[in-house]
Amino acid sequence: MNTSPLSMTLGNGEVWGVNSRLSKTETCSVHNFIPSPLYKKEKVLDKYNELKLSFKGGWGIVFRMYDDGFAYRFFSNKNGIYNIKSEQVQPCFPQDFDVLAAYTNTRKKSWEEQFHSSFENTYTKGKISNLDKERLIILPALFGASNNIKICFTEVDLFNYPGLYLNVTGTDCVKGVLAAYPKSEEQGGHNMLQMRVTEREDFLAKISGKQQFPWRAFIISTSDKELLNNDMSYKLATPSKIGNLSFIQPGKVAWDWWNNWNIKNVDFEAGVNTKTYEYYIDFASKNDIQYVILDEGWAVNKKSDLMQVIPEIDIKHLVDYGRKRNIGLILWAGYYAFERDMENVCRIYSEMGVKGFKIDFMDRDDQKMVQFVERASVTAAKYKLILDLHGMYKPAGLNRTYPNILNFEGVYGLEQMKWAKDSVDMVTNDLTVPFIRMVAGPLDYTPGAMSNASKGSYVPLWSQPMSQGTRCRQLALFVVFESPIEMLCDSPSSYLKEQECTDFLTAIPTVWDETIALEGKIQEFLSIARRKGSTWYIAGLTNWHKREMKVYLEFLQGKKKYKATIFKDGINAHRNGTDYVRKEKIVTNEDLLNITAMPGGGFVIKIEEL
Repeated sequence: MNTSPLSMTLGNGEVWGVNSRLSKTETCSVHNFIPSPLYKKEKVLDKYNELKLSFKGGWGIVFRMYDDGFAYRFFSNKNGIYNIKSEQVQPCFPQDFDVLAAYTNTRKKSWEEQFHSSFENTYTKGKISNLDKERLIILPALFGASNNIKICFTEVDLFNYPGLYLNVTGTDCVKGVLAAYPKSEEQGGHNMLQMRVTEREDFLAKISGKQQFPWRAFIISTSDKELLNNDMSYKLATPSKIGNLSFIQPGKVAWDWWNNWNIKNVDFEAGVNTKTYEYYIDFASKNDIQYVILDEGWAVNKKSDLMQVIPEIDIKHLVDYGRKRNIGLILWAGYYAFERDMENVCRIYSEMGVKGFKIDFMDRDDQKMVQFVERASVTAAKYKLILDLHGMYKPAGLNRTYPNILNFEGVYGLEQMKWAKDSVDMVTNDLTVPFIRMVAGPLDYTPGAMSNASKGSYVPLWSQPMSQGTRCRQLALFVVFESPIEMLCDSPSSYLKEQECTDFLTAIPTVWDETIALEGKIQEFLSIARRKGSTWYIAGLTNWHKREMKVYLEFLQGKKKYKATIFKDGINAHRNGTDYVRKEKIVTNEDLLNITAMPGGGFVIKIEEL
C-alpha cells in the first residue's frame, strides 16, 4: 500500500491525527485460541502483534498485525459528550488494482438516497479507475494485487457509530464515506414499516465518554481459497456479551414467503392462515426441520403494530401446535413495528413461546440504526429470543458479540430469483459471495430450490420461482454458505416430491467444528470441507463451465474406512438442471474423488465413519 492518511475530526474542530503529540506507546503479542460456538469451527486461532499509540487529548490508535492481515481503530478516553464530525479513511494502493465491489442497490445519484439501501447487489469487476465515482460501495470490497494477492477491506466491531462505505477518489485510492446522524425522520417506506431520514445533522455521531471506534480491517490472502475460511471478523469482534447461550439453538427453517405459500394436495385454501401454517409445522416435524417462520402478512398491514394480528392467524394455537411437535416459531417483523414497542413485543411473544424474530427493512446503517440493532439484540437476549436480521448491513462481528443474532442478510440472495431479469448471473454471484461477503460473517442467502434452471432456461416467476444452475448446486450451497439458521426456500410440496434430496439437506448441520478450504478461484470454482462431530460434508461449485473437480480425502483421520454419500450432477444437468445422481462408496484418507460438475453445477458429499 501507499501512504494512506487517517484522522478523525470532532465537532469542536479538534482533529485526531494532525499535529498530534504522542504521549504513550504500548506493544503486546497475543497467541491463544478463542472458543467459537455457533460458528464454522469450534475454536479460532488469535495470533497478533499490537501497537497502541496514545496521544495528548485523550485519544489514540491501535494497530494489529496478523499473519492474514492487519487492522487499526481509533479510541477515545474523553469524558463528557462530544460529536464526531468526520473520519478520514483513505486506502491508497501502489497502482490501479483490480477490484470486485458491490454498489448500493439504487441507481439514484445522491449519497443521501444511496444511504437508504438493503445492502444487496451483484458485484462489479474492473479496475479502481473504472468504478463509478457517483456511487457508494458497500463493504466488504476486494482489491487484487500481483502474484494472486487479494486485499479484502471491511470493518469490524461496529457499535454506536455509522457504517462505512467506499467511494473512488482516483486511479489508485478510495475514500470512506459515512452517513451523518439523522436530524429528522418520517414513517414511510415499505408498508409504512420504515423510518426515512428527511434531514441530517452536520456530524456523524454523538459520543458520550469512552469509545472504541470500528476496526478498519485489511484481510490479505495469497490464494483465493484462503478467503473461504478467514476468521478476521470473528477475531476482531468484541467477545460475547451474552452469558448463557443455551437458549440459542441453530437449525433450519421451513420458509413460506419465497414459495408464496404455494402448497398442493390439501383440502384448504393455502395462504397466510392457520391451516397453512399447521401444514408447514407438520412438514417440518416429519423432516427434522427445527423452525417454521411466519413471514410478512401475519400482522395487520400498514399498522406497524405487532399486537394487531390478522383474524386468519391464531399465533398462540400455532405456537402450541408446534411445541407438541418440537417445532419453534419465528415471526417476521418490520423494523418500525419492532422498534416502537420492542420491550412489549419481546416480552409478550416470548411468554407465548415464540422463539425469535426476523426483523426486516432497516435499510440504513447510520449511528441511530446501528444503535437500534444493538438494542434489539440486548432486548431479544433478555427474553431468550433469537434474531435473523434482513434489510441489514454486513455482520461486522456482531455474530460473536451477540450470538443470539444467528443470521444476517446483506447479500444478493436467492429471493432475487422471484423477480430478477434473465440477464442476472446468479451462478457467478454464488462464486463471488463466499470470497467477499462471507468474510464479514454469516449470510441468509436462503438456498434450497427444487426447480432448477439450466443456462438459458431461467425466467422470473413470483409464485413458482426457480434457481439458476443445477439441483446439486442448491444442495451444495447448504455447506458452502455459513448460516447458523438456514431457511429452506421451497414449498413443502416441492420437498415432499423430492424426498431423497430433502432427507439429505435437512441432515446437514448449520454450525461446525472444523472448516477446511480445499480449493477456489473467485467467480470460477470452489470446494470446501466442514466437519460436525465425526461426520464430514464436502461441497463444490463451478461457474457456467463444465469442470472436472478433484477431492483429496487426506484430511480424514487415520486408516479408517468411511461411507461417502455423493450427490453430483447428472449427465444431462446442463439441459435439465434437476438431473442428478446419488451414489455411495467406501473411501479412506488415501482416496481421490473425481467429480464432473456440469455448467452451473456442483456436488455435495457426506462422509461418515463406518
